[in-house]
Amino acid sequence: MKKLTKEDISQEVFDLYDDYAHNKIERRQFVEKLSLFAVGTLTLPSLLSFMTPNYIDSILIKPGDPRLKSEFITYDSPKGGGKIKGLLSQPTGTKKKLPGIIVVHENRGLNPYIEDVGRRAAVEGFITLAPDALSPLGGYPGNDDAGRELQKKRTREEMLEDFVAAYEYLKSHKDCNGHIGVVGFCFGGWIANMMAVKIPDLCAAVPYYGGQPTAAEAEKIKTPILAQYASLDTRVNEGWPAFEAILKKNKVEHIAYFYEGVNHGFHNNTTPRYDEKAATLSWTRTIDFFKEKLKKK
Repeated sequence: MKKLTKEDISQEVFDLYDDYAHNKIERRQFVEKLSLFAVGTLTLPSLLSFMTPNYIDSILIKPGDPRLKSEFITYDSPKGGGKIKGLLSQPTGTKKKLPGIIVVHENRGLNPYIEDVGRRAAVEGFITLAPDALSPLGGYPGNDDAGRELQKKRTREEMLEDFVAAYEYLKSHKDCNGHIGVVGFCFGGWIANMMAVKIPDLCAAVPYYGGQPTAAEAEKIKTPILAQYASLDTRVNEGWPAFEAILKKNKVEHIAYFYEGVNHGFHNNTTPRYDEKAATLSWTRTIDFFKEKLKKK
């Protein structure tokens, strides 16, 4: 049987998965609607398998990579979930203090993809912290479906406090120079925007397909922002013009890239929404942005 590629899948299937991944429909409804696209050799099990994240074959920087010191730590989040677990990564053998990056997960906890992103950023010369906002509920449960269900049990405002606390933890870390940025994906993109709202000293924010702050919140931002969007992601993109207007009015440094022909989640290389060209270019831009904004003055 021919192996499925994303070219075999209609855009409607990707849109359906987006609704499911963002809790707009339950799994039962997702499977029922997905079954309508199972025609001929394109079976429902093959479609389900294809749309499910493949973590085993997709990790780019493996745990235990000799270039890194990477370990799970726990920090205090008194205004959030109390005790939060996170993956702390940094290059081995570095004598000088490093700029820091908070890496924020999607709406399903600290899964292997986000852990990998934390390590990817660390090998570029940063100390990174990837927290798990599911820590108060036992942590990422091992699969994304269960992770989404758990994350729905917490408010995003309380989880935001967990990532603000992560910033404070990293800023005071003995190996960090105090210059910190944030990169976040989907839910994490909203968190990245909101950290810019709540933390005046945040040096840089890179929201990937992240929801925008309200107008009143956006008025508080002074942090340089690099926004990464997917052209097919109309749900999120429609909020950009109003957000951009406020950033322009307040002369906040910002730039937005819209990657043509790609879906929400294009950076996530564990699902078929992944687009290698857009993901690679956006990540290069992200690292270059951090290297510019987080350098010791």
